[in-house]
Order: sequence, then structure tokens, then C-alpha cells
Amino acid sequence: MKPMVGIECLSHAVFVNGKFCKDPKDVTEKDFFSSGLNIPGDTSGRVGSNVTAVNVEKIPGLNTLGISLARIDFAPYGLNPPHTHPRATEIIVVVEGTLYVGFVTSNLANGDNRLITKALKPGDVFVFPIGLIHFQFNMGKTKALAFAGLSSQNPGVITVANAVFGSDPPINPDVLAKAFRLDKKVVDYLQKSF
Repeated sequence: MKPMVGIECLSHAVFVNGKFCKDPKDVTEKDFFSSGLNIPGDTSGRVGSNVTAVNVEKIPGLNTLGISLARIDFAPYGLNPPHTHPRATEIIVVVEGTLYVGFVTSNLANGDNRLITKALKPGDVFVFPIGLIHFQFNMGKTKALAFAGLSSQNPGVITVANAVFGSDPPINPDVLAKAFRLDKKVVDYLQKSF
């Protein structure tokens, strides 16, 4: 099988998974390599976490292989906020610290959305099914580290709060007030926060 190495070049004719493919004779080890996952990410931001993704953007040789990886660093009490991957299932392994993780099921037969959670310690593994809203929270007073495998070379990510309250242009506050059963002033405040 010839590798379908994704590149950003319009002069090539084969277009697969949103990437033009490099001629196999031009493929080198650089198309299948990345370094730096041993370096902790900066967790000083607003939510106290940092995701370092290794996907087709960093390793062009991942194109069509259906896999990617991420390092997730957490400050004490840091959060990887509720988000979804529209094109991938995620499996996470905790390396350091204790994480409270969970996902919300899609609508069940009775219309409910059920929260599935677990506290994870080093060596524990948890799966987040494709497309479901999920999160990871560092429960400890020390930093935490996890690695995640994803079932797509380009899993995508939609962070729920950012998408809903920080869209550009903004979603009409009347829509959000009704959908979330909030006073419009609360929606206005949340939209200004993002």
C-alpha cells in the first residue's frame, strides 16, 4: 500500500480527506515524524489545561490512517472543558495525577441525557464515544498528565461553551435565553465573557 501523505499543495491531483496527497516517490521520514510530546504544555490559561495535538497537520503521513494522538497537561484543578470530537472516538490514559472524567450520552429512548463519569488514577483508561460531549478535570492539588488516542487523523474539536457563547457572529441572545432557560442579561454576560 502506498502512503497517502497529506500536503497543502494545489499542484497535485489526488485530494483525500481534505489534503492533497504527495507523490509516493517524494515521501520521506519527515512525513511520519513529530517530536516534542515530552515537553509539558502551558497550563496557565483560563481553564488550566493545554492540549498538544499530533494530527495530520503535524504528521502529514497520518492522512487516511484514521488515528491521531494528544498530550493533555493539567494545572492543579485544571479543566479540559466540555467538548466533542465530531469525527473521532477518544481513548485516554492517565499518566500522572487524578482526573475526574465523563461524557453525556445522546438522547435515550425516554429523552434523557445520562452523565457517565469516573475518577481515573495513573494507568487507568477511559473511552469517550464519537461525537459525545465529554470533559476531563484534575481533582488534585498537583499537576496531571494524560495521553489520548483518537480514531481520526483529523478528529476536530468543538468546545461547547466557546461555540455557544463565543461564536462570531454571536448567536441571538433570545435564542440562547430560551434554549438554556436563562435571563437574557445572563446570556449577554456570558457572551461578553467569550
